[in-house]
Amino acid sequence: MKPKQEITPFTGYQKMVIFLLAITQFTVILDFMVMSPLGDILMKSMSLKPSAFGFAVSAYAFSAGISGLLTAGFADKFDRKKLLLFFYIGFIVGTIFCGLAHTYVELVTARIITGLFGGVIGSISMAIITDIFSLQQRGRVMGFVQMGFGASQVLGVPIGLYLANIWDWEAPFLVIAGLAVIIAILIFIQLKPLTAHLAFQREHSALKHLWHTVKKRKHRIGFTSTALLSIGGFMMMPFGSAFAVNNLNVAQNKLFILFMVSGVCSLIIMPLIGRLSDRISKFKIFMVASIWMMIMCVVYTNLSGTSFWLVVFLNILMMMGVMSRMIPSSALTSAIPDLEDRGAFMSINSSLQQIAGGVAAAIAGMIVVQKTEYSPLENYNIVGYVIVVISIISIFLMYRVSKLAVGKTAQPAEDVVLTEGI
Repeated sequence: MKPKQEITPFTGYQKMVIFLLAITQFTVILDFMVMSPLGDILMKSMSLKPSAFGFAVSAYAFSAGISGLLTAGFADKFDRKKLLLFFYIGFIVGTIFCGLAHTYVELVTARIITGLFGGVIGSISMAIITDIFSLQQRGRVMGFVQMGFGASQVLGVPIGLYLANIWDWEAPFLVIAGLAVIIAILIFIQLKPLTAHLAFQREHSALKHLWHTVKKRKHRIGFTSTALLSIGGFMMMPFGSAFAVNNLNVAQNKLFILFMVSGVCSLIIMPLIGRLSDRISKFKIFMVASIWMMIMCVVYTNLSGTSFWLVVFLNILMMMGVMSRMIPSSALTSAIPDLEDRGAFMSINSSLQQIAGGVAAAIAGMIVVQKTEYSPLENYNIVGYVIVVISIISIFLMYRVSKLAVGKTAQPAEDVVLTEGI
């Protein structure tokens, strides 16, 4: 039997980096996540069909994906701190534009701008994590950083819904932008420059560096796995609030409770899953979580009118599976690239994640049908079945990723070089 691995403690600086990246991810994820609970309000206020709303969600994802591909060749050419600040400031500007939008065209345009900058932040954060933390630490790091997802549901989504109900749907975006400005200042002051990867750069052409990253077989395995995971993860999300209101009979003023309770449970679960991932097997955790998620997706998407607290309970069970997949898969994928390719790999990986999410939202928009503004959504259960098929393929691909990651654990020298000066 394989012995449990020892837990490597974090330094004080590493803890501060985790905090900075976690709150940064909180704002970026919240900016994307808030579109789902605002979905029913937006669809009714702008008289949008599911396909139009699905496109508005996809606009962010597609622009983020394109941005990731365009910046991949340059991602390893600059100090990662400067790169993070540049794109985070652009994200803030785009979010402000979302808050100032008054028509569907303006909203889609603002989402595209936000996606161009916000979509790259996750990949830069991943490169920073891989630079500073060893593979034996990354499960816990991912657990804490991915808490931004849960925190966005606990704090951001309920507050966003509250503000949208008091004023209008634009208000949450302006609040997110204000919070992001404070975080950008903290990053500028607290985060140290990250330039160790610059010494390993051999190629002068950004295009050549991009091609060098894409052509590696192990990279392509990671890219494919990430894309499929994103399609499976994003398909249900855009129409979550509309399904709850129109199919499950959840009152609009109770939506914030549904998201808040799920978010609290995510905050509790994610650090535990991260710790288990570092102690046991990241792939085994991923596989069990995927099977659990598949079962709950089929159950949840086939519900009709249901008591509120049963909806809350089932939503928690489903989110447990979704969240528990994210942490081990992110940790395993982070181990694939070598030091000199990390920035480019993470940018491409993030862009494929965003594009796949956009494809998922667009496909879900074509599958789901709503005859009138207040009628139940139809074919939402078909989305659940599609997720099951995709998740089965994802398990096979993640097994191959885990084999690559295990091979990299025998070569820890590059991580030691980067953490010596912390």
